[in-house]
Amino acid sequence: MANDHLGDRLRRLRRLANLTQEGLAEKSGVSVDVVRKLEQQRKHSARLPTLHALAKGLGVELTALLGDPPAVPSTGDADPPGLVAVRRAIMPPLFAPPAEVDGADRLSLPLLRAEIADAWTLYHAADFGRVMESLPTILADARLAVAVGRGQDRLAGHHALGKALQLGGHLAIRLGKTDLGLASLERAMSASDSAEDPLLAAMVCNSVAWAYQRQNRLGDAQALALHAADGVERDRSSGAEELRVWGGLVMSAATSTARSGDYDGAADMMVAAEQAAGRLSKLPARVDGRMVSVFSRSSVRIERVRLAVQYARPAEALGLAKGIRLRDDTPVSWRTWLLLDVARAYTDLGDAAGAVSTLERLQRVAPGWMRHHTLAVAIVSDLWAGSARPAGLRRLARFLGVAD
Repeated sequence: MANDHLGDRLRRLRRLANLTQEGLAEKSGVSVDVVRKLEQQRKHSARLPTLHALAKGLGVELTALLGDPPAVPSTGDADPPGLVAVRRAIMPPLFAPPAEVDGADRLSLPLLRAEIADAWTLYHAADFGRVMESLPTILADARLAVAVGRGQDRLAGHHALGKALQLGGHLAIRLGKTDLGLASLERAMSASDSAEDPLLAAMVCNSVAWAYQRQNRLGDAQALALHAADGVERDRSSGAEELRVWGGLVMSAATSTARSGDYDGAADMMVAAEQAAGRLSKLPARVDGRMVSVFSRSSVRIERVRLAVQYARPAEALGLAKGIRLRDDTPVSWRTWLLLDVARAYTDLGDAAGAVSTLERLQRVAPGWMRHHTLAVAIVSDLWAGSARPAGLRRLARFLGVAD
């Protein structure tokens, strides 16, 4: 349930695994004191490395501990019609008749690419409802482009289908449907092979690595990101697209490395990525940036802030955050992560007012994303349980369902 406390989920999963608190602590490498405080709700949140360790000890996916984001609860009811339509579009029924080609003469590949880029923009703005509405038609048009295309147009159709399926994978994972997400990403990888575009394949690998992280498969996620980065690295001097894809993969590998317990190794990767990002301003971009991995100096710095927060270095995190200059094309989703991590850092330093002020800014900038982040609920829950309740906290608590 979305409003379950982390401690409730931890206790329920521990009992299902037939483990005592001491047994879970031993299997996960987390102190029994942390387990007890979480289950007794004396702690309202835990850092991602701790959650990964607990999930591994319990033998469950990370998402089982994270719970549902407040705007996407798992009620046990049947999927809503919009999600059913997306599922059917990603995985068409077996033995279905071939798609109608009456509209083939009106199909425009440039328009299709623009629609896919616009859908990615909606995704990064957390407008998942509109993405669900548009994605089935986009996927149908992309498959039509493959069916009727010849030569370069057919390759372009496969590329469009790959990007649309990659988006379907991201949407499904964000809505808690990880297996559907991986199914969509597997189809995206097949489309990228047919498109004969190794750069698209590398971008899909990055998405799969994210799905593996959500499943607590950190070793698989790290290995996949590094393998894909090695494949791009030979060509990353040729243009901004290659460098952005390579950089996104390195950041992904660093995140998995950090969550596996090697903060210093992850920090070294991040520094190398940030240095490489400095070359982007000197390279001409050849395509719509919305169709390529999010990678820039600011995105690397945002990820460095996140890692510092997760490794109990709040002062370092705030110092890194002060030096960030966000680009105009920085997606709303990345701005959201930055503000959440800054709020977490303020909370860890005991500055409740600073945390609330940051969260209020987040609510103004991206209310949709705020309602899709379990971290926002965790931070507000911690603040609500504290002795200091700055002005504005009650409104935030009500907005996220933490308080009536």
